[in-house]
Amino acid sequence: MFLRLIRIISRSAVLLLLFWSCRKESSVPVDAPVNLTPYAITYPYYFPILELPANNPLTLEGIDLGRHLYYDTILSRDGRACANCHFQASAFTTYTSNALAHINLGWNNSFLWNGKVQGSMEDIMMFEVEQFFNTDVAKMNRSVFYRKEFKKVYNSDTITPQLLSYALSQFFRAMVSKNSLCDKFFLHTASLNASQTRGFNIFTTEKGDCFHCHSLGLFTDNKFHNIGLDSIFIGVNVGRYNVTGKESDLGHFKTPTLRNIELTAPYMHDGRYTTLEEVVDHYDSKVKHSNTLDPIMTKPSKLYGLGLTSQDKADLVAFLKTLTDTSFTNNPLLQKP
Repeated sequence: MFLRLIRIISRSAVLLLLFWSCRKESSVPVDAPVNLTPYAITYPYYFPILELPANNPLTLEGIDLGRHLYYDTILSRDGRACANCHFQASAFTTYTSNALAHINLGWNNSFLWNGKVQGSMEDIMMFEVEQFFNTDVAKMNRSVFYRKEFKKVYNSDTITPQLLSYALSQFFRAMVSKNSLCDKFFLHTASLNASQTRGFNIFTTEKGDCFHCHSLGLFTDNKFHNIGLDSIFIGVNVGRYNVTGKESDLGHFKTPTLRNIELTAPYMHDGRYTTLEEVVDHYDSKVKHSNTLDPIMTKPSKLYGLGLTSQDKADLVAFLKTLTDTSFTNNPLLQKP
């Protein structure tokens, strides 16, 4: 009788321990990484709300992992890295051709000049991993460093294309430019000089019409427009038509942000202009007519252009240069590891 009682008590104790063990484990998600540092992106009130996915929360460790991938040629099969074409000193674009700058892309839902990739940051990064770079995932899994880092950040023993896209997305979302002279002007912590103020007034009124496509805040509407670069569309100049097949999209390209525009020459989708002065001249007097020209490019008189004076043009360029953000181009969080 006594031995039987002991057995019953022993079994109860074991069951009790199992019960508490299961309760303890069930309070922590199986795939939850541990000891990570949450990272909150801050931005001014005049930016749109930044939507973040619940399944890829920002952490300092995740951003750092994405930073390593951004600068590492292991991401491609032919020795290229993102940083080969996107230099921090030029606001993460290139000096020789007009690759779109990597600035505030967290607010985008369409990517590349023609909008070929639609969706979230994770979607464009999956495109980069699987199609643009054609990443050798097996090689990534042979890297002791990356195996360790992905285990730490995502609690995974295997590196997958999806996890690569997640890590890159974290770094790209951290690439926020928000501290230019223009931002300080908006926040009433700095003033513009006379020329910059006149340029701001041109930019934000019908005189310049810039604000229609380059909305204040992000300085892009993230939409597609034909701004009169060409009247005949062949090759790369067909633009969004290559994606949609709609004739109405001939010559339409994504509106690039004007943040750090002083640093991102050459300009336009094909890099045809090398200075901001040339860009302003285009809008002022070199707009070419076509059936798909954006209506905003015509004045009520049906003349194409703006009719700016030489002083107007100089003032507009002066304002555009207030969008340069040296804290972005020198941010240690974004520098090469």
